[in-house]
Amino acid sequence: MVVILFGAPGVGKGTQAALLAERKNIKHLSTGEAFRTAIREGTALGKTAQEYVESGRLVPDEIVTGIVAETIAKPEYDAGYILDGYPRTNSQANALMEILSSQDKDVTVVVNITVANDEIINRMLLRGRKDDTREVIADRLNIYDNETAPLLDFFGKRGKLITIDGNADVEEVYVRVEQAVFNS
Repeated sequence: MVVILFGAPGVGKGTQAALLAERKNIKHLSTGEAFRTAIREGTALGKTAQEYVESGRLVPDEIVTGIVAETIAKPEYDAGYILDGYPRTNSQANALMEILSSQDKDVTVVVNITVANDEIINRMLLRGRKDDTREVIADRLNIYDNETAPLLDFFGKRGKLITIDGNADVEEVYVRVEQAVFNS
């Protein structure tokens, strides 16, 4: 089972991925955590990613994909996993499909969690992170709309996409995610 939780920043992908992983005993692969692990372990890709992160630049798609590929090649991911934060671009999505094909796997389902932008902004402002200003959040949403949202069509054409409403409490959204994953 390969599940992708998808949606704009602030819709609750990470929260839902963690709940699903814990309750259904499925590995959760957060790209942020995969980066931190690769950097901590000092892998070649981790060292390269660290240079980008420390300089404040975006890590190129091929490095991101390489770290994801290294991670999902580990035996604990053989039974399946939940991807959170990957893929984010067309090139990452195409690379993921090639990786999965080489492993005789496919994406089981892409669960697109939707929340209105006004609600996303409010949620992110309430988190109280220093970098979560109205302007930064608006910029992140704009990047999502231009670079990541087109993947909805990519996965929709493959019959893998289920969209759910993320405007509810955490448990209600979890029920929706669980139904999307296990009834697809």
